[in-house]
Amino acid sequence: MTRGIQIEALDPAAFAPFGDVVAASGAPDRIINQDRCGRWHDLARLSAADGRIGVSLFRSTPRQLPFELTFVERHALGSQAFIPLACDPYLAIVCPDQDGRPGHPRAFLAAAGEGVNYLPGIWHAVLTPLAAGTLFAVIDRIASHNADDDTEVHEFDTPYLIEP
Repeated sequence: MTRGIQIEALDPAAFAPFGDVVAASGAPDRIINQDRCGRWHDLARLSAADGRIGVSLFRSTPRQLPFELTFVERHALGSQAFIPLACDPYLAIVCPDQDGRPGHPRAFLAAAGEGVNYLPGIWHAVLTPLAAGTLFAVIDRIASHNADDDTEVHEFDTPYLIEP
């Protein structure tokens, strides 16, 4: 048996408890480079408790809707930003924390040009592209000593069904 979740539009206010929407919306904050470039400034609250912040590229197998969400993860020591390098939609799936465990998930549909930044300690699903070949720049904490010492995984007793 599964539990259903409806997909929501990625809205900065609705997503704020989980992190930041990284998008060039509205007028740029600054005009630079001899008035040839608009800059949307400081869009994500990046952090790392130790180690350093790095940039990696990810390509993940796309998901077909509906699909079953069976687990989520979180990283207590640093933020994790996902910036799509294509204009394909993807899902940002997050859960509020309830006494150290993930609460009821929410699934946000990111439109073309929208990235997300998960704050430290936020339960989230793994990368969930909806189109083949979608490439993401991921800006996150690079663990010291090449160890992945900051990923906590929670498997749901009953999966959730992410529905279109």
